[in-house]
Amino acid sequence: MTQDDIIKNPLDYDLSIETVGKGTLKSPMNGVPFVSENDKVSLTTDVNLISDYLAKGIPVPSLEAAGPRETIFHDPAWTRAGIVTCGGLCPGLNNVIKGLVQVLWFDYGVRNIFGIPYGYRGLNPNYGYSPIVLDPDVVDAIQEDGGTILGSSRGMQDPSIMVDTLMRLNINVLFCIGGDGTLRGAHAIAEEVKKRKQPISVIGIPKTIDNDLNLIDRTFGFETAVLSATDVITSAHIEANGAYNGLGLVKLMGRDSGFIAAYASLATTVVNFCLVPEVPFELEGEGGLFKALESRYGCGKTHAVIAVAEGAGQELFKDQEERRDASGNILKNDIGEFLTRKIKEHFDKVGKEINIKYFDPSYMVRSIPAKGTDAIFCFQLAESAVHAGMAGKTDMVVGSMNGAFSHVPIEYAVNERKKINPNGTLWHAVLGATRQQDYFSGKGKRSKKH
Repeated sequence: MTQDDIIKNPLDYDLSIETVGKGTLKSPMNGVPFVSENDKVSLTTDVNLISDYLAKGIPVPSLEAAGPRETIFHDPAWTRAGIVTCGGLCPGLNNVIKGLVQVLWFDYGVRNIFGIPYGYRGLNPNYGYSPIVLDPDVVDAIQEDGGTILGSSRGMQDPSIMVDTLMRLNINVLFCIGGDGTLRGAHAIAEEVKKRKQPISVIGIPKTIDNDLNLIDRTFGFETAVLSATDVITSAHIEANGAYNGLGLVKLMGRDSGFIAAYASLATTVVNFCLVPEVPFELEGEGGLFKALESRYGCGKTHAVIAVAEGAGQELFKDQEERRDASGNILKNDIGEFLTRKIKEHFDKVGKEINIKYFDPSYMVRSIPAKGTDAIFCFQLAESAVHAGMAGKTDMVVGSMNGAFSHVPIEYAVNERKKINPNGTLWHAVLGATRQQDYFSGKGKRSKKH
């Protein structure tokens, strides 16, 4: 189920958001424009499509708009909020934590805010962790540091045990910051809460550096990751230029979606080959990577730069046993080291010189603080999450769609990964910037500057 599927068949999908109860309390916020439950964010900006829906009497496929509600469900005086960060690190985690605390404290007057240590493990008493009391002073400068002050972990815990813990701590709003594995865990918690008929709101905040969540345009940390990746690619380009037939090979994060590699390639414009999971490639034969590199060097260029997403080229690994991490994600074979070895072997075999400089900045990219507009985005997501939680929304994740903040049912967000469309404008732009198809076809010639 993709965004395109919903746009084509809007009547087949229910994008409504669940609540733990009707909001009957007046919001303590003053001087802000409140959002109505009828306010929507369209999944499409195509005016012709929208006109067609209206002419046929079909509702325009839309998500519920995010923002403060005039009436809320949870009484701030009795609200006890929990915050948990799960999965791998990502730029902006501390920014989101700080934003949640600030909006809860200053906008709603919530005075009981707890950080759950080390992901969902912190909701299992068998590990012996204690909640961390949070307030504006505690989180005052945490945005300056990468990582998360709460710690993180991968893997799911028993939902019944976690809900037992929430009830024992009297937590009635839980904010789960993480990617698809975290959100599946949040959905399981929400389902258990619903089964017990407890008024506990479970709100997801989308943290995935790969930017691959469904029905969400952008996830926090992605922009910072691209910025950091461009620095590494620039270094790879300099190194490649410093040796005859130099090759700068950079492996970037992107298990199933190559957005970081694609955007970083566009941002630097020095990448000659961008390899992503969505576009399979061969090594051998005409049209293979080896011949493409030979074509690059053969037309007078003395260097090349490859940006490869970690999940690219997995079809090249034969008879490898499937492995998974604690969150259930398939562990990818190391395409960076594989290409480094195979390219060197090929050029040695054909008697041609090549000098490979290999860069793997994965942990460096994900452990830095959020920067620029990414940091702003983190606060805006946190703000939207608090508004949703206090209004009694549940089993949902806040997101951005067509430039507007929205509410997405968790099941839809994790149903299918968002991926690069090989026939879309993004990939077309990458091909235009790299001109890699010229080399794969063996007919490329460009200025020596590139």
